[in-house]
Amino acid sequence: MCDPYCFCPKSYGVGVPDGFSYAAEYPAHNVPRSMLRRSSCERLRPALCVDLDGTLVKSDTLLDSLFTLFRRNLIQALRCCLFLARGKAAFKAEVAQQSVLNPALLPYNRSLLEFVRGEHAVGRDIFLVTATNEEQAKRIADHLGIFAGVIASNAEIHLRDQAQCEALERQFPDRGFDYVGNSRGDLQALGMAQKAMLANPDAGLRGKLNRRKIAVHDVFEDRSPRIKAIVSALRVKQWPKNLLIFLPLALAHSLFHRHHFLLAVIAFFSWSFAASAAYVLNDLLDIEADRSHPAKCKRPFASGDFSARSGVFVVCLLLLLAVLLASQLPGRFAFWLVVYFVTTLAYSFGLKKLALIDVLTLAGLYTIRMVAGASATDLEFSAWLGAFSVFFFLSLAIAKRYAELDNLRKADRVPASGRGYRVQDIEQLRSFGTASGYAAVVVFALYINNPEILQHYQHFQRLWLLALVPLFWINRIWLLAHRGELDEDPVAFALTDYRSAILAVVALLIIFISI
Repeated sequence: MCDPYCFCPKSYGVGVPDGFSYAAEYPAHNVPRSMLRRSSCERLRPALCVDLDGTLVKSDTLLDSLFTLFRRNLIQALRCCLFLARGKAAFKAEVAQQSVLNPALLPYNRSLLEFVRGEHAVGRDIFLVTATNEEQAKRIADHLGIFAGVIASNAEIHLRDQAQCEALERQFPDRGFDYVGNSRGDLQALGMAQKAMLANPDAGLRGKLNRRKIAVHDVFEDRSPRIKAIVSALRVKQWPKNLLIFLPLALAHSLFHRHHFLLAVIAFFSWSFAASAAYVLNDLLDIEADRSHPAKCKRPFASGDFSARSGVFVVCLLLLLAVLLASQLPGRFAFWLVVYFVTTLAYSFGLKKLALIDVLTLAGLYTIRMVAGASATDLEFSAWLGAFSVFFFLSLAIAKRYAELDNLRKADRVPASGRGYRVQDIEQLRSFGTASGYAAVVVFALYINNPEILQHYQHFQRLWLLALVPLFWINRIWLLAHRGELDEDPVAFALTDYRSAILAVVALLIIFISI
């Protein structure tokens, strides 16, 4: 008799426990004909048992489902967490029922999947063995169509460690099995297997296998270098945006003041750590949506190169570092850091779905960086700088939305559900964006004519040349956007564009000859 949590081909011609039907879940065309003609005891070749999370799939399907549920329905996700009081098996069952991952989008271990499909092609019996809930596991097995059966957890039994070994012993009492795993939780099953194989193994797993004298017959690797995945997940390339913290210091001509500069450096790293934590948390919540995106599917969490479990640890560590550094600065900086982080989360959860509110929020997040820089160094924040930054970054945020809509229009696609924009809004967005850009230049020109700056610039008339720099750059950004040659993030584009770098040097030269 099969285990009550095992769905297997013995159901053909043999009674099955009440409530379970392999035939209903796995059509006959997915089962080798040889399996319909003979019992499992008559087969000579060991079955191939493949673990799911971290092995066949590079990510953890439970955490993926939970984060997807948090994104879609926060209340329902919190309700699922209450099921932990009933045990891990009940918790997994509830999450699997409430949040359905698309099996076609999961990041499979390509080398292992190729091997398993090859074994299936020659008629070998392959079983998906996992602590994941049976509903989730069956959906994945149905999608792949290569498994003879599924051995998984249900609402009462958590198939892990000893429970898993007992299930394998009952399922394969005579023929034995080969096993593919990836973590220390698979140690017992790997020790029982006739052939132990690994897929993207955890650090230290091989050492434990060696100490137990368990030979590893094959290893299936499919992941990017860990350091590369971590750097990508932290979005270190976005840290230059936080250099805006130094701008109030530069405008106050205190950039070379040692104490102020040190405070600004501390503020920069505190802000960068908090921003990276927000990026990581946003990627975790967007993991399912990112997998359906042609470019975002390569992100570390969506591709499975960096685990969601590690992502949670990284978020906690980054926030701790950000708080420790912020504690060395004036209290106002900590206040603006909290405002930034909370606003970023609000943007991720819902503000980005509201037309115009989204771009105003993005512009505000850039401005907050400058306010925080002034707070960290105990400098007064200039109203002129605030007005300029709001209009300037509003123009760039709208340019980003314009580029996205333009790409969708060229691909004859509609915007993602809930984004708040339509393709026909593109011309109006261009009007909003260019008007905001010119407003920023006007504010800058009025600032140059402000008597407050006379004490800092002996030849302040030359600063009028400086107004031409943002005017030219904004016009160029929108010209590239109109041509369809603009990256979807203008700020990221500016950081890699050599013409923007030349303009920055020109601006510094104009300031130098004006002092």
